[in-house]
Amino acid sequence: MSAPEPEISNQDVALFAKQEFQRTAMAARLNWLRAGVLGANDGIMSTSGLVLGVAGATTDSSAILIAGVAAVVAGSISMAGGEYASVSAQKDSEKAALAIERDELAANPELELRELAWFYEEKGLSPDVAFAVAKELTAKDALKAHAEAEFGIDSENHVSPTQAAISSFIAFALGGALPLIAVTGPWIDLRIQVTIVATVLSLGLTGWIGAKLGGAKPMRAIVRNLFVSLLTMGITYAIGSLVGTQL
Repeated sequence: MSAPEPEISNQDVALFAKQEFQRTAMAARLNWLRAGVLGANDGIMSTSGLVLGVAGATTDSSAILIAGVAAVVAGSISMAGGEYASVSAQKDSEKAALAIERDELAANPELELRELAWFYEEKGLSPDVAFAVAKELTAKDALKAHAEAEFGIDSENHVSPTQAAISSFIAFALGGALPLIAVTGPWIDLRIQVTIVATVLSLGLTGWIGAKLGGAKPMRAIVRNLFVSLLTMGITYAIGSLVGTQL
């Protein structure tokens, strides 16, 4: 005679399901925030490198402004296009995975139930409780339960390529606007220094925010950001100065 199934209250199941949903939703929000920070970071770094390269070749404020605006516009569009393609591929992959999971649930529900219970065991639940939770959640929405446990996605809400593209466009444009303003401001004699300081401060901030969101050490991210940005600005300025003297 088999042992009776463990008793678990509806409140316990609801609490566990709520925690899983919150974990998935929080992970999605953090991914969006990290993407925004990285987009701004790219905008700051690439635009500052380009405008300093042009500033090294010429002192013409109009030429520097035109090059900077072109860099921000082109970079924003490129970033948005790349993000749209990337998120579209992710969305297609999620839908394909859900289609396969839907077929597996229809073909062998008992095996899928045991698999779901195993996932909850891996999260720290005892075998009896894991099975009871899996059974309750399967009865409510089997596909949703498997999607969250196996893939960390919400079967009812997919990522939006359009939203991702718009967010990346805005993030890059805002980031790129800072060095552009710094290099074309009224402080003509100090524009190189002002641009470097503005870039260093802003990249230090984005490095700190990105590290905090990712749970990494802020100082390492900040130093990495500053090293790459200073190297980029130094190389492009040197090339611009060299080319400017030859023209």
